[in-house]
Amino acid sequence: MMAFLLMALCTAATVVSLLALATTRLRRSVAGQTPPITVLKPLCGADEALRANLETFFRQSYPDYEIVFGVADASDPAAAVARELMAAHPGVPARLVVHDGRQGLNPKVANLRGMLAAGAHDVCVISDSNIAVGPGYLASMAAPLEGRVGLVMSLFAGAGERSLGATLEGLHLTGAVAGALAASELLTGSAVAVGKSLLFRRSLFETLGGMESLASVLAEDYVMGRMFTEAGYEVRIAHEVVRNVTIRQTSWTFVRRLARLGLMRSRLKPLAYPFEPLLIPVAVAALAWGLGADAGVAFGWAAGLTLVRDATAWLLLRGPAGLARAVPLGIVKDLLVLAAWAAAPWKRHVSWRGNRLRVSAGSRLFAERPTA
Repeated sequence: MMAFLLMALCTAATVVSLLALATTRLRRSVAGQTPPITVLKPLCGADEALRANLETFFRQSYPDYEIVFGVADASDPAAAVARELMAAHPGVPARLVVHDGRQGLNPKVANLRGMLAAGAHDVCVISDSNIAVGPGYLASMAAPLEGRVGLVMSLFAGAGERSLGATLEGLHLTGAVAGALAASELLTGSAVAVGKSLLFRRSLFETLGGMESLASVLAEDYVMGRMFTEAGYEVRIAHEVVRNVTIRQTSWTFVRRLARLGLMRSRLKPLAYPFEPLLIPVAVAALAWGLGADAGVAFGWAAGLTLVRDATAWLLLRGPAGLARAVPLGIVKDLLVLAAWAAAPWKRHVSWRGNRLRVSAGSRLFAERPTA
């Protein structure tokens, strides 16, 4: 009975996540205020899709916005890409900020702090460099910003995969991750914040502590969301799904990224972290088998539920393109997720953007040795 109870609970959690995704996709943005927006694009290095990703932000059908790029080194190849795009789109106000990168142990937050003062508008969007968007993106982000909504985020789906590791990444983001984020909003009324695409009012955020409060934490997006929710504000999900473009990532890079995220979650939620495998069908099947369930039934159920989860989420967020190639990898991907989950709590350091940092409780960052 315990085995089948675990399988039933995992099935229920999967159904809830898919219903949440469907609800989010059926939601339509209601035309509302269109406040001027500053788009903050922290950059570091130029991958093969950087120019195409950034150019989507120059093609927004939004009445008043600007783009601020930030780099910690004037010779960064991403800076050259930003300059080329600014020259190619003179009608869009944009500027490049070069700073020293020393305003925080978290490299992304240090970049944001270095560039934030260059923005002219109160409403800001933070968007990662590997994100591509449609022309209605800014309008979709601004639409929910009313009442007690303090932070607006986007769901994201993988895109552009041309390697096994990139396909595994896209499958994971589109299925398990997006479903969990949508479910967090459906069940609690306020989503767990993920920093790939965020909109907020700078004046409000500064009253809560601002960017300097995030300078020494690894999970800056999660903590930022909690700053808003603890102050009584909501984190809402915008209608438009953004594309997380990963082209030729290796499988090892995918596993290392999973381990870094697992390290972060294990420090943020140490009591909940051990129970994460109960949401992964193949892990639940192994537990059910150990508790006496028939192996064929348990693992057949896991294969079927994984297929339904990944295929449904893929269709909802990406459509049918690439589905047949990616979905059969679901079980393999979940086994890699489990391996990274098991290894993450034993990690003490994270290497990020060329920096090796020690991670403590609450994802607090410490330098390995004192620096001037």
